[in-house]
Amino acid sequence: MGEVVTTIKLMPESPDVDLENIKKNIESTMPEGTELHQIEEEPIAFGLVALNVMVIVDDGEGGTEEVETNLKQLDGISNIEVVDVRRLM
Repeated sequence: MGEVVTTIKLMPESPDVDLENIKKNIESTMPEGTELHQIEEEPIAFGLVALNVMVIVDDGEGGTEEVETNLKQLDGISNIEVVDVRRLM
């Protein structure tokens, strides 16, 4: 079984949300078997900044479900969206 790198976009509730605190919480919510690869900030509009979280998981069925569930529960996040999935060679 291979691995995939998945990019998940996290939209904060407002521009006033503490992104550094959210980044720390992201690291602690990664389930076992999931590698946090990178977190990038993406300016959206009017001071709102989204976080693009890149994780590496097995390419089996439901590979990102637990990660998505954990990220949805973070304080200050209004929604999440899987924006990219790529197989690692």
